[in-house]
Amino acid sequence: MLDVTEEMDSPTFKSDTVLSDVHLHCPNKRHLMVRLNAVGQPVFLSYFKLLWNTEDSSSEKRVREATTERELQYQSGDELCDKDRNNLKKERELLNNEGVEALLDEDGDLEVVRRPQSASDLEAEDLLRDRVYPVILMKGKEDAFEDEEECTSSDVVKIEHTMATPLEDVGKQVWRAAFLLADYILFKRDTFRCCSVLELGGGTGITSIIMGTVAKRVYCTDVGEDLLAMCEQNVTLNKHLMEPGRGEVKVKELDWLKDEFCTDPEAPYSWSEEEIADLHDHCTVIIAADVFYDDDLTDALFRTLYRITHNLRNSCTVYLALEKRLNFTLRHMDVTCEAYSHFRNTLNDLESLQDRKIKYVVEPIKLDFCQFLVYERMEQLELWKIIAEQLT
Repeated sequence: MLDVTEEMDSPTFKSDTVLSDVHLHCPNKRHLMVRLNAVGQPVFLSYFKLLWNTEDSSSEKRVREATTERELQYQSGDELCDKDRNNLKKERELLNNEGVEALLDEDGDLEVVRRPQSASDLEAEDLLRDRVYPVILMKGKEDAFEDEEECTSSDVVKIEHTMATPLEDVGKQVWRAAFLLADYILFKRDTFRCCSVLELGGGTGITSIIMGTVAKRVYCTDVGEDLLAMCEQNVTLNKHLMEPGRGEVKVKELDWLKDEFCTDPEAPYSWSEEEIADLHDHCTVIIAADVFYDDDLTDALFRTLYRITHNLRNSCTVYLALEKRLNFTLRHMDVTCEAYSHFRNTLNDLESLQDRKIKYVVEPIKLDFCQFLVYERMEQLELWKIIAEQLT
């Protein structure tokens, strides 16, 4: 007899699309559609501003700004009810009398007093939220950009990307975990300075581009000629960010389902023997962001990590950023995160691996570092460090 529960738990929809909510809150309030790619998908150009001054601001200043912003949001809607007014007053008194520590929980995170949202609140919030205004960008149109000077500054990353895509094309979007890893790179600039780096599943290339501002050389890898062409275009758009540090980003194909590098000189984005040798001789950092959403791909990634770290001349540190995505499943009749559970199990297997040549040490990284890009740092975001130590 057919197990109906099992069939319903894993439906397949060929027309399913997914959309990264990074694109719903573009810092410059709009995306510019620049072209159609080879498979007919609209390609947008977005600007992401780097907030360099965040590391200079104190935690008290950030808390005060957050409190002031909430007050302005309340004022833009209906009048506060007595309970809401008391909550806000209590929060301000704690801040003034006892300092920022009074508003932190036992883990050191900011505890925000919130109130239930009414319909008028939702309307007010909608007015304040950065909206997306797709605009067709046409050659020769003089007023295509309102802030041309800002868009070409050294504080803005320009990224071409698609928006809603099928699951197999999610690498063409920008995802929150890529921003998290970019934040960590900028916060730990001295750690990565002059390093040789490999990114697995680079997608649009935004994390490699940020890494390229401090590292000596970055090999940004993924699969698919159309995706790699988009990535290469983004590297070109942001060369001005890498020029001061003389960093270099090379876009290359690396298929986790294959055991060898693509060395066919006729194939786009293939590797030369010199580049493979350079990677093996000098790479000390490997990064990957938001690539753990499919169990088979997770297994393939860890096999690739194992193979590459064994071929490196030096010990290596791996940084993995991800977002736990919760789903309700009929099989468990509960909210679960199976892709994340598989990732953690595979991570534990790697650390437990008995190997005479290399030892893997895994540790989580606390997300208490500065935020340099505009996005919501949710509790579902995680950053992991793996030290692959050569034993012989």
